[in-house]
Amino acid sequence: MDSQFVVKKDTTISDRQKQFLLAHHKHHHFISLTRLLLLIIFLGAWEVSAGMGWIDTFFFSSPSGIIRYLYQMFLDHSVYQHTGITLLETIISFLLVTVFSLASATLLWYHNSLSEVLEPYLVVLNSLPKSALAPLLIVWLGTGTNTIIVAGISVAVFGSIISLYTGFCQADPETLKLIYTLGGTRKDALCKVILPSSIPLILSNMKVNIGLSLVGVIIGEFLAARRGLGYLIIYGSQVFQLNMVITSILILCFIAMVFYKLIQSAEHYYRKKK
Repeated sequence: MDSQFVVKKDTTISDRQKQFLLAHHKHHHFISLTRLLLLIIFLGAWEVSAGMGWIDTFFFSSPSGIIRYLYQMFLDHSVYQHTGITLLETIISFLLVTVFSLASATLLWYHNSLSEVLEPYLVVLNSLPKSALAPLLIVWLGTGTNTIIVAGISVAVFGSIISLYTGFCQADPETLKLIYTLGGTRKDALCKVILPSSIPLILSNMKVNIGLSLVGVIIGEFLAARRGLGYLIIYGSQVFQLNMVITSILILCFIAMVFYKLIQSAEHYYRKKK
């Protein structure tokens, strides 16, 4: 009798889980379709407005004009050159920001006196408009890839350090107290509590950093590049080639979305595995 009751109870829970998953999938599909519909409506309204003459295509371009220009970029292979160099600079900047900010935040947490000394400087540097540093970087490093990578790093690194350090300091105090009570060292607390519990924070921080690194790279390309999507944007605006400008911006949006989705997938994988 007891075993029959248990089997029936498990079946009820399983049915509820299936209903929840089904509802969750339906909601996810609804959101995706709604996003796609909004995009189609926007592009359709833009194309119709350009075709009817309601907007000046010289200033606002049109979806068909952008597609033609993008096709031309594929034919002359310029899309690979400019997109590739921006991708490379962004990835390098992002990886350096991730490694350096994680190491710096760990060092600040490990040495309280060091964090007390450096925290005000980090806040000031994070608040400083990074575009103001770009001319200095050009003077110090010259024009080229190194300057652009450093510009990408400067936009994201200080905020990332502050965010990670703050998250480390908010780790469960009871667990830390237990480790110290059992004779654990600060290194044990770092390796067994701080870093494992901060993985969601680190992944979330990475989602922000990839966008900021891309912004910094584009700022650097505005001032110190002869190739890349940032160069195309600034050059296109100077010669009034709005198709070039808007196409480059759309490629940047696509790159940012792909990077975000990749890190989001890693975050979802970690949550499922956990």
